Amino acid sequence: MTNAGKTVTAASNSNLLRISLREQGGIPFKCGGGICGTCRCRIEQGLEHTDAVKPKERKHLSEQDLAEGYRMACQTFVNGDIAVSWEPKPAR
Repeated sequence: MTNAGKTVTAASNSNLLRISLREQGGIPFKCGGGICGTCRCRIEQGLEHTDAVKPKERKHLSEQDLAEGYRMACQTFVNGDIAVSWEPKPAR
């Protein structure tokens, strides 16, 4: 599930979750600090335009997840064009 292909522009080295919040992109989140894992998303294109994986991400993402392009939006900084997808928030 994604946000229907919404495209936004952000400054280099911008935090992915902050971009989503500012632009109403829709990436789900709770803590914003790398603790809960809610902002798990998949970098579909442009993984090379993201910064290094943080230790907090490794607590929520397996090596296979990381190899498949999964990151935590709150811990990921973007330095070029990417495409990202995520699972919708669970219904309450």
